[in-house]
Amino acid sequence: MKITKDSVVVLSYQLEVEGKAFAQTSPDAPLDYIHGEHMLLADFEASLEGLEAGDKFDINLTAEQGYGPYDDSRKVELPKSAFEIEGVIHEELLVVGKTIPMLNGAGHVVEGTVAEVGKDIVIMDFNHPLAGKDLHFTGEIISVREATEKELKEGLHGE
Repeated sequence: MKITKDSVVVLSYQLEVEGKAFAQTSPDAPLDYIHGEHMLLADFEASLEGLEAGDKFDINLTAEQGYGPYDDSRKVELPKSAFEIEGVIHEELLVVGKTIPMLNGAGHVVEGTVAEVGKDIVIMDFNHPLAGKDLHFTGEIISVREATEKELKEGLHGE
């Protein structure tokens, strides 16, 4: 069966960024998803269309096709007091490179990465960690099948 909309696809992949391994799955712990449900990067998913079990893939995505360009305006200076929990600033959270879930002005959780820690301020980077980077995926399609009605309504894993 070829990958088409509403197919359940199981695949293994390796992602390289700037020539270095960044993430990977394996046949023992693969990625599975329902094709066409917008769970993956759009151009990555489109590149898989028509493949079938046993097919290998080699996909290059530009930064724009992946997580978009790096946006300097998404680096924000916050007072250290923004990191108080019950009146205490938890310095162990404020480590350069650490990702911290935070609430934005609309009350939604957003992931920010600590970019710099000063005496009274913290600079947080709210860009996706792969923003501005080209992505290179290689891998293999393990299996393809039609999604059940229940999977289409409730998600592959009941999400």
